[in-house]
Amino acid sequence: MTTGTGPVLAPLNMETIRELWSQTYNTQGKPDWSHIFPYYHKDLVFQDTIQRIDGIEEFIEMCNRLTARTKELKMEIVSIAQNGDVIIFEWIMTIMFGKWPNTPIYGSTKLRISEDGLIIEQRDYYDLWGDIFNNIPRFGKLYRRFVRKRFG
Repeated sequence: MTTGTGPVLAPLNMETIRELWSQTYNTQGKPDWSHIFPYYHKDLVFQDTIQRIDGIEEFIEMCNRLTARTKELKMEIVSIAQNGDVIIFEWIMTIMFGKWPNTPIYGSTKLRISEDGLIIEQRDYYDLWGDIFNNIPRFGKLYRRFVRKRFG
């Protein structure tokens, strides 16, 4: 598989996703997505709890902003499954922002692979504020109580 004039890429499946993502997030230091960008379609649609991004250029800019904001970022893939052109994996991402303590965020990612073998859609699911607020003494309990009372 190629990206037009680009290099030959390994087919995307559970094994290559696990390998690529494990290379992206360092055990120490900032993440590096450069080796994974060729696997994304130029018309990528990325969405998470904060934003929707259309196109690979905007996605690369978002990744660069995250890299600039973090002191360190790690990811552990907990489980992964594939059904046809859809790959879903569960993860624990630990982010260190400067002087703040490490913050684990629990989530999952759904990838849809296009006919040409590239990632055309990525949807990340996570509770950003709940996971961050859990690390703030007393405030985490207040936040959870508020959410339970208002939403469930």
